[in-house]
Amino acid sequence: MAKRTKSSRRWLQEHERDIYVKRAREAGYRSRAVFKLEEIQRTDRIIRPGMTVVDLGAAPGGWSQLASRILGGNGRVIALDVLSMDELPGVEFIQGDFTSEEVLRQLETALGGEPVQLVMSDMAPNMSGIPEVDHDRSMYLVELALDFAKMHLARGGSFLVKVFQGRGFQPYLLDLRKAFKSVKVCKPQASRQRSTEIYLLGRDFVG
Repeated sequence: MAKRTKSSRRWLQEHERDIYVKRAREAGYRSRAVFKLEEIQRTDRIIRPGMTVVDLGAAPGGWSQLASRILGGNGRVIALDVLSMDELPGVEFIQGDFTSEEVLRQLETALGGEPVQLVMSDMAPNMSGIPEVDHDRSMYLVELALDFAKMHLARGGSFLVKVFQGRGFQPYLLDLRKAFKSVKVCKPQASRQRSTEIYLLGRDFVG
């Protein structure tokens, strides 16, 4: 077995001390990321019973888990990720690469022409360690997520997306403001402060 590097050992130590990791385990959630969505839900109530919710970049399933609990059996959660994900009650899962046309068709088939009230994307690329390359890869994913939202959101629907700040951020924000009546920039408390990630919430899709 390969030895862990100093940085990986440091990450594991920090992870084990993380209050949100501990809270997630105690509450039976699959990841600490659930608390980011929980905070946004508390302030903006983006998930409501009766909705169809699409969760992109879902694994290991924290966001889908919370969305399903809120829906309480009244609505649908369709989750997608390139990684495998254990079954969750009330969640339909598709494993595949969202950048693939074939996988996109699978997702659209699952929807069956049904409009979506909320598209959530917590997608992020595998990091290369080269900032410019990683930023471009992440922007490609969030642009694909917005394209999907534009095609499938019902009028008045919402779009929540994780974006990493960088040169592509402002043009993307402008694009969102053209598609939604309001756009909110969020940095949930559970988001690590050193991370450049922020969340953009588009409300009232104009179609």
